[in-house]
Amino acid sequence: MPRLRLLIEYDGTDYVGWQRQSNGVSVQQRVEEALSTAYGIPCIIHGAGRTDAGVHASGQCAHVELPEGAHEIPIEKAPVALNTRLPKDIRILGVDHVHDGFHARFDAIWREYVYSIALQPSVFNRLTSWHTDLPYDRDLFAEALSTMHGRHNFTAFSKSNPSTTSYICDLQVSHARINGDMLEVRLRADRFVYGMCRAIVGACMSVARQRLSIDELATLRDSAERRIPPSLAPAHGLCLVGVGYPDPPDHHV
Repeated sequence: MPRLRLLIEYDGTDYVGWQRQSNGVSVQQRVEEALSTAYGIPCIIHGAGRTDAGVHASGQCAHVELPEGAHEIPIEKAPVALNTRLPKDIRILGVDHVHDGFHARFDAIWREYVYSIALQPSVFNRLTSWHTDLPYDRDLFAEALSTMHGRHNFTAFSKSNPSTTSYICDLQVSHARINGDMLEVRLRADRFVYGMCRAIVGACMSVARQRLSIDELATLRDSAERRIPPSLAPAHGLCLVGVGYPDPPDHHV
């Protein structure tokens, strides 16, 4: 049966995260409900990134293998068919056909997140950025962030997860730049472990507030131990902005 790839954006404010959970409504649940209604048969999707409760996405990728007996919907009409069945805080940006072996999670070669820290807090960006009232040094923040670049064991910057077998990640992009009224922290890696983005931003903020030195941050990074609970930046400032795949080269959604 056909396998489809979906490009999805969502406001994660009112969801327990991407993945289905027993304690509330997830984004995955809502998209599966829309797919099942549109195609007239139960559908299961697999996402590229399991974003936490409150985390947003502008470039989440997922795939679905349509079961035997699914209604036929022209591929160009699939986004409309799904969006009319989704709440306004979830939107399908695109749908395309992929080969039978494609897997949104396991075929991804990188994922990219942006964490937004408001330079001018407003009621209009309170759900999508960190409003930090305490002063911090932006240059120190950037210097701290640069120490995270490269291939490391990120155990010290993660939450415990029994299903994680390796905490080694290659952080390929790690920089902070001002964009309008935001300080945007961009992080791209081959993989992320549970809580990693928020822990990195939180640790860099600790340095920027001179609660932690650059040397202490580097020591923590190299320890590969979860000795000190990571200072997590708030979930609502984080957004999954893109996922990269090797076929064709440099293609991303």
